[in-house]
Amino acid sequence: MPTSPAKPRQTKAGVTFSVTVEFTTYTCLASNEGLAKLSEHLDTKETAMQTFLAFEAKIHGVARRLIAAGVPSNPVVLGPNSFR
Repeated sequence: MPTSPAKPRQTKAGVTFSVTVEFTTYTCLASNEGLAKLSEHLDTKETAMQTFLAFEAKIHGVARRLIAAGVPSNPVVLGPNSFR
């Protein structure tokens, strides 16, 4: 029976989440700095979790591309350079 990925969780470093690529689940971290980069054009002062949820599809896509490219990291960290 397949299990669903864990829900995103806010930490001091950012938001942890998981993605599945080719039947393997990877732990990822959207860093606070990366989330700030994503929200720099928004006029609101959102929390890291609110920013993550607003950009969740984009964040998951970037994480999958990094994993597919073979970026070695555990967890896979998405920093500001991930969201150029």
